[in-house]
Amino acid sequence: MKQQKPKSQGLAYKRLPRRALILGGLQAAFIGGLAARMRYMQVDQADEYRLLAEENRINIRLIPPTRGRIYDRNGQIIGQNSPSYRIVMVREDAGDVDEVLTRLSSLIPLTEDEMERAKTEMRRSAPFLPVTLADQVTWEDISKVAVNAPALPGVTPEVGMTRQYPRYEDFAHVVGYVGPVSDYDLSQIDDPEPVLRIPRFQIGKVGLEAKQESTLRGKAGAKRVEVNATGRVMRELDRQEGEAGADLQLSVDADLQQYAQARLAGESAAAVVIDCETGDIRAISSAPSFDPNLFVRGISVGDYRTLTQDNYRPLANKTVQGTYPPGSTFKMITAMAALEAGVIGPGNTVYCPGHLKVGSRRFHCWKRGGHGTVDLNLSLKRSCDVYYYDVALRTGIDKISDMARVFGLGIKHDIPMSAVAAGLAPNQAWKERVHGESWLVGDTANASIGQGFMLASPLQLAVMTARIATGREVKPRLVRSINGVEEPSGLGEPLAVNPNNLEQVRKAMFSVSNDRGGTAYRSRIIADDLRMAGKTGTSQVRNITKAERAAGVIRNEDLPWERRDHALFVSFAPYDKPKYAIAVVVEHGGGGSKAAAPVARDIMLQALYNGTPPLEAYPVADRERIKEQQKQLEGDRRPKARPTTKDRA
Repeated sequence: MKQQKPKSQGLAYKRLPRRALILGGLQAAFIGGLAARMRYMQVDQADEYRLLAEENRINIRLIPPTRGRIYDRNGQIIGQNSPSYRIVMVREDAGDVDEVLTRLSSLIPLTEDEMERAKTEMRRSAPFLPVTLADQVTWEDISKVAVNAPALPGVTPEVGMTRQYPRYEDFAHVVGYVGPVSDYDLSQIDDPEPVLRIPRFQIGKVGLEAKQESTLRGKAGAKRVEVNATGRVMRELDRQEGEAGADLQLSVDADLQQYAQARLAGESAAAVVIDCETGDIRAISSAPSFDPNLFVRGISVGDYRTLTQDNYRPLANKTVQGTYPPGSTFKMITAMAALEAGVIGPGNTVYCPGHLKVGSRRFHCWKRGGHGTVDLNLSLKRSCDVYYYDVALRTGIDKISDMARVFGLGIKHDIPMSAVAAGLAPNQAWKERVHGESWLVGDTANASIGQGFMLASPLQLAVMTARIATGREVKPRLVRSINGVEEPSGLGEPLAVNPNNLEQVRKAMFSVSNDRGGTAYRSRIIADDLRMAGKTGTSQVRNITKAERAAGVIRNEDLPWERRDHALFVSFAPYDKPKYAIAVVVEHGGGGSKAAAPVARDIMLQALYNGTPPLEAYPVADRERIKEQQKQLEGDRRPKARPTTKDRA
């Protein structure tokens, strides 16, 4: 009998052809895809892969972005990119490097140190890479090299871009400067952008250039180049340009800034002018200054030593970095704190015999014989110290410290400059926290006249004065616009103080500058519609012993410069409708009425008239002197020729 196949075995035979078809289909699809890919690579992409043949490869190289420019409020250029002519050498094309360098040095200024530096760099670099021999050379030097090209194999003149500061010393402390990226710079950045590793790429080192680096730098472009196995560029394949940095317009008036720098010449000093209506910083000058162009390509040892060994500290930005005891310019704050606390009224008086005894210690007035009976107006007008000792002890340091902050002292203002100081408006908790000691009544007496622990920068004093003048929370603004887009105004909201109390303080400041017997009367403005209100200040930098006080305090003129008092003056004008506020500090200048007030008055008039003021604005007794001063300052402010490489050599 015939044996039958199981049913499951029959089904398996039926499935076998179907599996074979699926497997065959998959194999055919794979082979077809492989063939299509091979055709794509060998036919469609043949030109692209041909570039990779014969040991060639494609490199992506960054294109440095164009740095943003910096302008003053009127469109005058402050920081720009200018063509920089340089001489470079390719070692493999030069042959005898020493001989070529000797020939070159007979044509252009090239020192032994520069030649040795170039040789060292050549030894460390690939033979086909160009090495800079001389940077920022003149067009005359470029012409000499071009004419003698046959005798200078491997030497080529090039044109690049470098940062230039055409206002020289005027904006050095404001704008700062750029310089090549250093290893230290890279170590301070968590994830450095590749563009920062481009040879000789420049970034902001200090000042606005550093604080606004990300805005000014822009974004790098890229190009694809074909290079061979040794790294030599064969040709450029394509290029994508980067994005230029944003242009900045500052609030500073370049002409007023230049005048302020010229007026401060010869002093170790600072001046800040603020627009009361917008908070715009119209001038912010620190003297002496320096030429920031010296730092762009690396300052010489000799030039740097000259700057660092100068007792007047030209590298220090005294306007925001320098903090000083504000002296009597702080008395308006003490008065406001006492008025707001209800401790005094405008008509309340204090008797000044020349000192105030606190415990076992005497706190002296600057006037040995005293001022007699004084009220608020007279105390500011004649700058009586005893009045402020008395009202401060009744008010308390905490209220005085709080009032200082209301008017912008003890606060780090947000402006893009280097080393902006917060100053110090101390209180009881601060001394306990920092010194581990209790606050003493003597500390309050010292603080009431801006001495002791109290510290303020010229910028803070200018902000304080602008707030007194307007009754608003004026905030300083340095950058006016970015790429044409206006930055927020700094006018601020009304201050949380009684306007009547503030008016009493303003009237007293008017008396300081306009009433006979006022400490700044000699530096007044005569023009009726431009009258100035101000306050002088003198801050001690040394202790006066009992023996010296008994024998007679030594005059500042008879002391070494570094032991003389600092001179200060703050003011606003016009009195009826404040336009500008100014603060001037002259380090070791002596009395504020003699050293600081005349400077502030001259700068204020220059701002109010937007140029040289008429002599009629000055007191009659000053006009001849002012006339000669204006002539001298006009000469000092004439544009200077940019030094060349030959000049620096």
